[in-house]
Amino acid sequence: MGPVELLHMSVFSQSFSPCGRFLAAGNNYGEIAVFSLSSALSPEASEVSQKPILTFTAHEGPVFSLLSTDSHLLSTGNGEISAWSWAELIKRNTKAVWTRRPQYKSSLEIPEINSMVINPRDNSLAVGGGDNNIHIMDLESGVFKSVLQGHSDYIHCLSIREREEEILSGGEDGAVRIWDCRTGQTVHCIEVYRYEDCARPQYGKWISCLTTDSEWMLCGGGPSLSLWHLRSLSPTSVFPLSGCQRQAAFYQDLILSVGEGQFVSHCLMGGEVKSLIPCTPPSLNTLAINTSSTEHRVLTVGGSSDQIDVFTNLSYRAFSLSF
Repeated sequence: MGPVELLHMSVFSQSFSPCGRFLAAGNNYGEIAVFSLSSALSPEASEVSQKPILTFTAHEGPVFSLLSTDSHLLSTGNGEISAWSWAELIKRNTKAVWTRRPQYKSSLEIPEINSMVINPRDNSLAVGGGDNNIHIMDLESGVFKSVLQGHSDYIHCLSIREREEEILSGGEDGAVRIWDCRTGQTVHCIEVYRYEDCARPQYGKWISCLTTDSEWMLCGGGPSLSLWHLRSLSPTSVFPLSGCQRQAAFYQDLILSVGEGQFVSHCLMGGEVKSLIPCTPPSLNTLAINTSSTEHRVLTVGGSSDQIDVFTNLSYRAFSLSF
């Protein structure tokens, strides 16, 4: 890859291997890079340890979403989902185990897939993207078994509430929809931009980031990042962060968020911004916390750069991996 491509690289997605020793990252050129965290974090680590053990082209369009099952890495490109065996990737074998395409109404345009979540209850995969719909695929058979329709514009993000058997989706139309997995129906539709405390008309109404933790939901995008109680369906805290947030996570007693801006925001549940931690990329798309391994417990952050920042301690960047 030449210097021009590196200059214009964006990292959109990340996923840790089930063992927690590897990190996969997807970029705007359809490539996936696999890094060895165990060698990057070892006391003997050198510059070579911060480069991928493997980089391969997985899709034609950008890799907007990556997700790991207990044995596979799932990736999405334009209109397709592919599965790669982690055991094979680690041996540098890059043959896809399978590739599936949802049934789209029009065969002319191929919608990108922006987000996916697994429902462990029935071992299904939900994917959302450019055709405004959520497609549900049975992971065992590879069959697409249902379509959740309701958004009037494309879907940016999905989250699952396993215990409640609910899928949440956020879209360009400004709505967060809560779906019942069993019936495929919308249970609630929250138009976040209609809430005065959250609205930022200068940015727009789209929802680009969404995550849940039992009774709580975080969402933001055009509207400010806000914390919602899902029983009362009302915003309890609104975070005064500048720019649009692209990914947020609950971590211990903190809320971590990334978006426009060269930093990870640490916020408290009550709405206070505790600190802004500087990062390498000028703008950020993805943050991931490695919960699969206590030994390699890190936060990794990627965005408009070929560098992925690694935090072994939440309050400062330890080093960067690079594509």
